[in-house]
Amino acid sequence: MANHFLKKFLSLYFWGNILAMAIIVVLLATGLKYGLDLYTRHGQTVEVPNVVKKTFNDAEDMLDQLHLTVVVSDTDYVKTLPPNTVLEQSPSAGDIVKPGRIVYLKINSPSTPKRPLPDIIDNSSMRDAQSKLSAIGFKLGETEFIPGEREWVYGIKCAGKQLASGDKVSVEDVLILQVGDGRRNLTDSITYVDSGNYYFGDPEEDEEENQPKARPHYRRQTESRSNSAPDWSVGATNTAVPTAPDVPAAPPTPSE
Repeated sequence: MANHFLKKFLSLYFWGNILAMAIIVVLLATGLKYGLDLYTRHGQTVEVPNVVKKTFNDAEDMLDQLHLTVVVSDTDYVKTLPPNTVLEQSPSAGDIVKPGRIVYLKINSPSTPKRPLPDIIDNSSMRDAQSKLSAIGFKLGETEFIPGEREWVYGIKCAGKQLASGDKVSVEDVLILQVGDGRRNLTDSITYVDSGNYYFGDPEEDEEENQPKARPHYRRQTESRSNSAPDWSVGATNTAVPTAPDVPAAPPTPSE
């Protein structure tokens, strides 16, 4: 048994397989090392140029020459700059990156952006509506006052057109708030509620009712008690209490 094992251990076939496996391991390790360096561009760096305020075409050409990928991430609107002008970039100018890195650009929109109106019509006061619209970026014109509850927003107009909540409006358009002036129109209907708690009488009667009334005086009975019951009525002295009239007796039953 030992001779058989020793014979196989010393055979060329066994050691040839061991050598082949070692060569494969060395080749894999070497290929993995240099392959990762090539894939990750190890040791290769470029400096990101400044492309802000350049046109998108010029910025794309500059970044392509450095093997950097260009992606438009967002748009905005600046009235003083030409359309398709680069407003922001990420990474910033001067950053050291590897070739193939993505550079995100924000460009100037060729048209004014339109944004939806918030739900403020008949749902907000004038100050709250002005704060919300200004925060979004809308322009506000002179407020139009209409009959209604004071400083309550009843509508929004733009270029003579009545708007509704959710309508998309350009931020360059001027919005006019229609706000109540605290006065009610004579043609407005009034709903009366009969609660039963109010009395509308003559003014003279109301004045008499408003006059202070004298408190009734109750005289205490001091006379000694007699067979007749004392009178405890208000403001009375010794007035006798009237008794019930006499009832005639029933006729006698005739005898048999």
